[in-house]
Amino acid sequence: MMGGGPLSGFHGSVVHRDGAGYEAARRAAVANGRVPDRRPATIVRARTADDVVAAIALARREHRGVTVRSGGHSWSGAHLADDVVLIDLSDLTSLEVDREAMTAVAGPGLRSSDLAAALAPLDLFFPTGHCTGPGLGGFLLQGGFGWNSRVLGPACMSVEAIDVVTADGRLVHAGPAENEDLYWAARGAGPLFFGAVLRYHLRLAPRPAACLLSVDVYPIELLEEVMRWVHAIGPEVPRTMELMAFIRRDVFGHAGPVVMVAGPTLADSEEQARADLALLESCPVRDRALPSPAPQYAATDVVSLVAENEELYPTGWRYAADNMWTHAPIDELLPGVRRIAETLPSAPSHLMWMNWGEPRPQRPDMAFSSEDHIYMAVYGISQDAARDAANVTWVTDRMREMEHLSSGIQLADENLARRPARFMAPERLARLQEIRARRDPDGLFRSSLWPG
Repeated sequence: MMGGGPLSGFHGSVVHRDGAGYEAARRAAVANGRVPDRRPATIVRARTADDVVAAIALARREHRGVTVRSGGHSWSGAHLADDVVLIDLSDLTSLEVDREAMTAVAGPGLRSSDLAAALAPLDLFFPTGHCTGPGLGGFLLQGGFGWNSRVLGPACMSVEAIDVVTADGRLVHAGPAENEDLYWAARGAGPLFFGAVLRYHLRLAPRPAACLLSVDVYPIELLEEVMRWVHAIGPEVPRTMELMAFIRRDVFGHAGPVVMVAGPTLADSEEQARADLALLESCPVRDRALPSPAPQYAATDVVSLVAENEELYPTGWRYAADNMWTHAPIDELLPGVRRIAETLPSAPSHLMWMNWGEPRPQRPDMAFSSEDHIYMAVYGISQDAARDAANVTWVTDRMREMEHLSSGIQLADENLARRPARFMAPERLARLQEIRARRDPDGLFRSSLWPG
């Protein structure tokens, strides 16, 4: 074995590149079935803080870098890098909830969907992710584009403190009054963060009393009319509604492509939720919507919404993704949207458009800084490896054709290896680099996005 055999006193598992089970462990470290051809020297699956400290010491002894994963949901596999020690935190799934104080302490490997399920019976809420897979660690580090984030802000705004192992192997607490620089960086740095966060101290919110959903499906011939309307009503969309438009195939028996408009709403009452959803009835071509079995004003909840998203983001499939933030006029956006529809690969590949709106509430000073009025993301998804090159080209070319209209991207669905783009305000990236140089002067922590 490389590295002199098992780590002394280690509680988890260690797999070296020349050892049995390595390839299975490497592939298991990425949720995307399209696993990047990058090979860590050692994969350490930690179970305790001491395991993480030992893994960092191993990396220093062997003069290697370190990468960290919590759930591996990153489509780009940013944590998978050559010749590093990959520290896997996915077994750190602890959760302690103080219902009276409305706080929680959670491990990075806890899936955000499992957090939502645990909080619901307590009538508590956290802006967890839209899919089943993400571990809290990666989700919160990249900002946390979560349910009801239009009301509560990105999920990292609800992180009150972290417990993190730093590059010098110390476990420290970081918050507004202690190790503030680490706390600042942890809220938005994503895979560029230079530490292994073992616990997140979270501020919870009351669970919205009502969650309703309406869905309308339109033939692709009405693309222009529907998207002009979606764009125009952006400022009117209630903060409690996540108004999204999808260009998809194979929806409710319609081969497609079609335009699907969904309006999940998390409100304080059913009356308010129904009033919010009434906005969808203002579409000027709603009388030409396709037949749909989906009931209007259907009662649901976040746990169910996440489960239903498995149809859009099936586990284990092969993904290519890219995205952009924009505030461009609809006349400038429509040619790119039409081109996406005309070239859309097979299902479940799709375009997702969300009316995000002007950021509210006021954002604190933190690394997360790339937002705009509209978020668009494209996903090329297949089970067939032979489709990989075409899907990668499709998502890259479609976003490249529109990048002159973009104000930046979101790290969650980044495609930086093929299409470099701004994911953080320049002054915040400079501050992040300054903190990194001070906290990790040897460049121990690596990323395929930022090798060192």
